[in-house]
Amino acid sequence: MPELPEVETTARLIRPGLVGRTVRGLEVNWVRSLGGRSVAEMEAALVGCRIARVGRRAKYVVIELERRGRPQGVVLVHLRMTGRLVVAGAREPVPEYAKVTLDLDRGRLYFLDVRKFGRFTYHPDAAEALAHLGPEPLDGPWSPRDFARALRARKRAIKPLLLDQSFLAGLGNIYVDESLFAARIHPAQPSDRVSLPKAQALFGEIQRVLAAAIEREGSSFDSFYRTPEGKPGAYQHLFQVYGRAGQPCSRCQTPIRRIVLGQRGTHFCPRCQVLSRRAQRT
Repeated sequence: MPELPEVETTARLIRPGLVGRTVRGLEVNWVRSLGGRSVAEMEAALVGCRIARVGRRAKYVVIELERRGRPQGVVLVHLRMTGRLVVAGAREPVPEYAKVTLDLDRGRLYFLDVRKFGRFTYHPDAAEALAHLGPEPLDGPWSPRDFARALRARKRAIKPLLLDQSFLAGLGNIYVDESLFAARIHPAQPSDRVSLPKAQALFGEIQRVLAAAIEREGSSFDSFYRTPEGKPGAYQHLFQVYGRAGQPCSRCQTPIRRIVLGQRGTHFCPRCQVLSRRAQRT
C-alpha cells in the first residue's frame, strides 16, 4: 500500500497539471470508488469547481476545491493497494483501469485502480474528514521531545503504535521497519519503555527515512506502485530490513528475521534490535 513518500510524490507530480483547472465533467466506471456517494452527488459537488490546491495529509492526496473564490470542500484520494492518479491531455487515450475521470477545462485527471480498493471521495469539510488523523511526522507540530512523551504515554508495542494513523499519520509497514532498524529499536519494544534518547533518535530517523524515500519518489517492490509519470520509485534499493528476511544485516551480517506483529509482517535484525530484558519478562 502506498505510504507517505509515495503519496507525497503523487501529489507533487500532479499538482502542476491540476491547480487552476476547472472541473467540467465526471465519469465513473466503478461507483464504489466514490465511498458511498452517488455519481449525481459527485457531479453536483465537483462540476464547476476550480482546483485551488493539491497536497497530502497522511496517506491521502488532498485536492482542495473552490467555487467563485470560496472554499468548496475537498476530494480525498486514498490509493490503497493499486491506486494511481494520472493527469493527461484530453486527446490522449483513456488509460486502462480508469475508475474515475475528471474532465477539466484543460486535460483530464484519471483515478486508476487495478484491484478496486482505492477511494476517490468528496467531503464538504476537510477538517472534519481528516480529524481522525494524528500529527504529521515531517512538518507536524511535534518536536522530538513531544514524540518521546507521546510514546511514554502509551503502553503498546512500538511498531503497531507507529502504524496507528491516529497516533502518527502517514507511516506504513515499510518505513516503520526501516526507521526502527535505523534507531536500533526492536519492533515489539513497549513504547513506554523506550528511553528518551532512543525515542528522540527514532523521531529523527523517521524523518530521515521519509525524506530520503520522497527524494527517490517512493518504493516500488511490486508491479503496482508507479508515479503519475509511470515510473517506479527507487528507495527499495536502499532497504535495510524490509523484504530482506534471511539476508545478512548490513551492520553485523546477522540474518534479517521476519515475524508477524500486530498481524503485519515485520522485519528486523535480532542482533542490532534487541528487545529489552524487562520487556521480555512481561
